[in-house]
Amino acid sequence: MTKSYTSLSEIRREIAIGEVTVEKLVKGYLNNIAINAHLNAFNEVFENEALVCAQKVDIRIKQGIAGKLAGMVIAIKDNICYKGHQVSASSKILKGFTSIYSSTIVERLLAEDAIIIGRCNCDEFAMGASNENSFFGPVKNYADETRVSGGSSGGSAVAVQAGMCHAAIGTDTGGSVRQPASFCGMIGLKPTYGRISRHGVIAYASSFDQVGLITQSIEDAALLLEVMAGPDEYDSTLANVPVPSYANDLKAPGIKKIAYLQEALSSPGVDAEVKNALVNYIDKLRAEGHTVKSIAFDHLDYLVPAYYILAMAEASSNLSRYDGVHYGYRSPAATDLISTYKRSRSEGFGKEVKRRIMLGTFVLSAGYYDAYFAKAQKVRRLIREKTDAILSEYDFILVPTAPEPAFPIGRVEKDPVTTYLSDIFTVQASLTGVPAISLPAGNNNKGLPLGLQLLAGHFKEQELLNFSKYFLEL
Repeated sequence: MTKSYTSLSEIRREIAIGEVTVEKLVKGYLNNIAINAHLNAFNEVFENEALVCAQKVDIRIKQGIAGKLAGMVIAIKDNICYKGHQVSASSKILKGFTSIYSSTIVERLLAEDAIIIGRCNCDEFAMGASNENSFFGPVKNYADETRVSGGSSGGSAVAVQAGMCHAAIGTDTGGSVRQPASFCGMIGLKPTYGRISRHGVIAYASSFDQVGLITQSIEDAALLLEVMAGPDEYDSTLANVPVPSYANDLKAPGIKKIAYLQEALSSPGVDAEVKNALVNYIDKLRAEGHTVKSIAFDHLDYLVPAYYILAMAEASSNLSRYDGVHYGYRSPAATDLISTYKRSRSEGFGKEVKRRIMLGTFVLSAGYYDAYFAKAQKVRRLIREKTDAILSEYDFILVPTAPEPAFPIGRVEKDPVTTYLSDIFTVQASLTGVPAISLPAGNNNKGLPLGLQLLAGHFKEQELLNFSKYFLEL
């Protein structure tokens, strides 16, 4: 195993005194990837390319012209386009597809001398909360290999957790960065919707999808956000809001008002040790002089239904382009146009993706549009209004990231709705577009990581990062 670094600043200090080079770092991570190949975190490793890039970055460091991320070795989720590299969203239907352009975030990372070491396994088309819905098989949790990594960015989380890279980029639609970060004991940040460009990111649900990041330190999260955020002519949904110098502006947060949802402690569906972790931090914050109050969220029961109706409808629309004609998998049994569509899609998509496409198509159909999709949009507006009202009175909302720690791989659910309910605490930020971060909150008695989540007002990432740094030091 290579030496573990928790922040880029540590790496840069050791580079400056000649203790390590970027090339040596990359070799160490590649060694860890080989040792931990059984965890199934990577769909592809860019071994030779990463070493060549490392040599170039070492030269740039010596010349004093290296970018902000020089020395940071990053993995990207396999739904982020990187020119000249395969991208599959962990789906059979995109097997063998090579991207002809790079996403905006990849271009920005490379421009600051980050090294991309490979593409990480994920739930197919980012649909799942366990990373078991991948064509390439499940990702195993480094803390306990019988447990899931979380999803959909499970490969990204485990890659950081097991020391196979320094940080990783994922996407968060309903909690897909925050929940795996929680299950793996990492920091997982979902910025405000419209903060980071989605250009070149394979779409699942366009009004929810947001690029997120998984790190071991708040400083690195701030620096990556600073590099990736900001206007992009290729994404019209981006907000025209200035990008602060997040990393340089980290400072003590001062006394804050924090709300927590009383349902997180009263619900029988929340694991007892998750509740204990929440109570422990509530007590710590109060002891530090912060105002921490319990509030009721009347719309809690509607969060998951509203999210899944809308997300599945958008997935139905976005995934209609994968038809076996233009690119990707085409069924060898197809004989004409109709059979090409039917066979390629039925053979190319996995079970969970097909379920969501069918449900999404159903709620968008003429007879049910008003009953489901239109109503869910109204509920989304009510949820946003309620959340905004809370965040106008309080600085943050504190809730568990997930109702339980990582669960066993292969746990059979008779009803998929049971699995969907694991998103109960993450979809609020997704429905409303506010930024949210999952923070490590210790381990349970089995050594499994637990995570707590903070939500802040729109574009208040700086305040969220400042308080998160403080929170982790409690």
